[in-house]
Amino acid sequence: MITLHDGPIMWQNGAPAEPGPEADRGRTMAAGVLAAHGGERVRFDALISHDITYVGIIQTAMASGMTRFDIPYVLTNCHNSLCAVGGTINADDHAFGLSAARRFGGEYVPANLAVIHQYARERLAGCGKMILGSDSHTRYGALGTMGVGEGGPELVKQLLDDAYELPAPRVILVYLTGKPRQGVGPHDVALALCGAVFPGGFVKNAVLEFAGPGVKDLSMDWRMGLDVMTTETACLSSIWQTDEKTETWLALRGRLGDYRRMEPGEGALYDAMVSVDLSKVEPMAALPYHPSKAVPLKELAGKRAEQGIIAGCAGGLLENIAEAAAILKGRTVGSGYFDLAVYPASMPVQLAAMGCGALETILAAGGVVKPCFCGPCFGAGDVPANDTVSLRHTTRNFPNREGSQPAQGQSAQVILMDARSIAATAANGGVITPATEMDYDMPEVPDCFDPAPYDSRVYRGFGKPLAEELLRYGPNIQPWPEIPPMPEDLAVTFAAVIHDPVTTTDELIPSGETSSYRSNPMKLAEFALSRRVPEYVPRCKALQDEGKASAVYAVKPGDGSAREQAASCQRVLGGAANVAREYATRRYRANLINWGIVPFTYDGDFAWEPGAVLTVPGIRKALASGAEQVEGSIGGTPVTLGLGALTAKEREILLAGCLINWYRARKEGGNG
Repeated sequence: MITLHDGPIMWQNGAPAEPGPEADRGRTMAAGVLAAHGGERVRFDALISHDITYVGIIQTAMASGMTRFDIPYVLTNCHNSLCAVGGTINADDHAFGLSAARRFGGEYVPANLAVIHQYARERLAGCGKMILGSDSHTRYGALGTMGVGEGGPELVKQLLDDAYELPAPRVILVYLTGKPRQGVGPHDVALALCGAVFPGGFVKNAVLEFAGPGVKDLSMDWRMGLDVMTTETACLSSIWQTDEKTETWLALRGRLGDYRRMEPGEGALYDAMVSVDLSKVEPMAALPYHPSKAVPLKELAGKRAEQGIIAGCAGGLLENIAEAAAILKGRTVGSGYFDLAVYPASMPVQLAAMGCGALETILAAGGVVKPCFCGPCFGAGDVPANDTVSLRHTTRNFPNREGSQPAQGQSAQVILMDARSIAATAANGGVITPATEMDYDMPEVPDCFDPAPYDSRVYRGFGKPLAEELLRYGPNIQPWPEIPPMPEDLAVTFAAVIHDPVTTTDELIPSGETSSYRSNPMKLAEFALSRRVPEYVPRCKALQDEGKASAVYAVKPGDGSAREQAASCQRVLGGAANVAREYATRRYRANLINWGIVPFTYDGDFAWEPGAVLTVPGIRKALASGAEQVEGSIGGTPVTLGLGALTAKEREILLAGCLINWYRARKEGGNG
């Protein structure tokens, strides 16, 4: 089904081959796109954010000197559109977003029109482009676009005409052969892929390049559904070869000019290869609590669940909905504990699903159709009952990400599955059933696109800033507090020590009910590590009262979301350093640096408890000199800590205390 080749592979005559003298890394699609965008100093074609990130990004950019958007910047509203925590907070943030789009010249997509990544697919992505988003699932490779998901400060750099620093990444060929059988969907392949490559870090921080004879038989929805899940492999980005199907899809959306044929150049050299035989993939499930915990669904057959959700940038695509409806046709969800909800990814998708009768069939079977909303993916909608299992065609199943509150004795588990098998399970009253065991007619799903909802409601102001427009502030929207620069000598007290193999960003700062507070740095910080180390915030506050800085140790922190708040919350609570054996993602380490938190590494067993003090004499001198490791002590015991390959700019940011301070200093010094 999936095999890994750890070593160089060359593209020759449309297939992988042993590298020859003509092999050239510059002939991959990824290398060509990166070269066209500045190489190791990337300038993106567009930016995109949703409503739990854009307020902080704009506030940061304004504090750093931004006066207008000189790059297309789209603000969507698909994360805080239903969550009611905090009264008027969500609507206040939306009003701020529209006022910012008007004042600075941006694009604003009102709530319930589209989830962030579907809007980007339909209106922004194109062959050979690069898009930067403040959401980890910024993946548009199926349309020939390299999408990168990062924390907000990286978008701030683009807004301030600065570059995204990217040393040449590894590029790994994903070679597709065969054709999926009926009942197998893109999530099945995605979960199998995550299970094969994530545990060993096979593709970590690499670009995945999809090519091969298996691509031609996959529809665009199929490609996009698989592509968006590459985030869960820990890769940096993705890109696919394009063809007539790509051209037709873009043309139908009025963007034929964004198409060009893309494929690996003859002799393209890859660092490694993942080979996928699509014909051998079977229905899969990702067990709690990670998308890589993949097992054949037949191992769970006969077990019960009480909820099924098909939603978001992965699940809410037209073909997923249409095939789920075909499985449910003539059947019912029943009147038991199991319930089914479907969230189309955009209003054009919803109109198309209505037009082909899919939504009518789902409603008749007892399913529920809900707005274009990302909530079920991160715990702001459809929280299941206590001690039950939810089956979801969404992107993640991290602990408590579905919205349960462990502090209140609640627990729930999410199993990721493809929409087809979720529909089969719904038709079987909640008894887990692979779609391959169902007898149903494969639907013909004509692709159609009606832009009327966008034409009616989207504000498009790029290139037309209204400088006199007043920004609208709600009472929850607060600026970043003052951040101190790096001291000459560093002394931090560990407020949390976590020995779990991996610590996700959901554990560092929970999603769901905290989302409404993303525009209030201090209030949000109250939730930092609340589900994992409840003592963390009180410890940090006590240290702050004593004028002391704090630190966190974790074995491998930062898996998952791009959210910068996983770092900024530590910073506003007085955090000045993290220590880890390794960092799970490039973006989390970048977030730490941009918020002035030194990302130390330590290779040995961490034997200290919370309260231990780390001292690093001469940290400013070490950072300024370009040192890649420093000598310090923890609890009086000498230790050697790694700094890794920090760029000159990253060292300057750490010395300044954070990105805002760095830009402010440049502006005051006349260099900004």
